[in-house]
Order: sequence, then C-alpha cells, then structure tokens
Amino acid sequence: MENKIFSFLGLAQRSGNLVTGEDTCIFNIKKNAVKLVIVANDASNNTKKKFQDVTGHKNVKFIIYGEKKQLSHAVGKINRTVYGIKDEAFANKLFSLIKDCLNNLGGE
Repeated sequence: MENKIFSFLGLAQRSGNLVTGEDTCIFNIKKNAVKLVIVANDASNNTKKKFQDVTGHKNVKFIIYGEKKQLSHAVGKINRTVYGIKDEAFANKLFSLIKDCLNNLGGE
C-alpha cells in the first residue's frame, strides 16, 4: 500500500499537481490552490500545528503521513516535510489511499 502512495506522489509531481516545502505550500493554500496537505510524521510539532491550523481555516484536507526521507525520495526532492496536492481528483485519491493505509496499520 505504501508503494502505491509513494508512486502516486511521484505521479502528482510529474504532472505538476504537487507543491513542496513550507513556504510554497502556505502560499498556495492562501491562494486556494491546494486541496490536500501532507506533513511528514517526523516534522516538528510546530510545523504540524501550523499546517493543521492554516488548512483548517481554509477547509483544506490535512493528513500526517510518512517520513521526510521516504516522501522526499518519492518526488525526487531532498529533505521536504510538507507536500501540497493541487488537483482535487489527485487529492481525494491520495487522501483515501493514506487513510486506508493508516487504518490497516492501526494508527493515524
């Protein structure tokens, strides 16, 4: 299941439907251009809280998943913590995949 998620992230990157990095994601959230935000499990608590707050105010889906190294590798970037999905269909599918994976692991 994780491989499918990472492959899907890579596809989002290649299709131009992914933004990465804290500042870029915040900018795109404020422009209502992001439909889903993924924050790595190993992000700081401040980063998690900041994105939980800003996505809540903008009604953007938010989920914590994966580790920085895995997520960064999946999209061909180095040391990225925050990912924004711009396309609604991509966002819905990826959110569903991640929720299913977390439910199968017994955690969230």
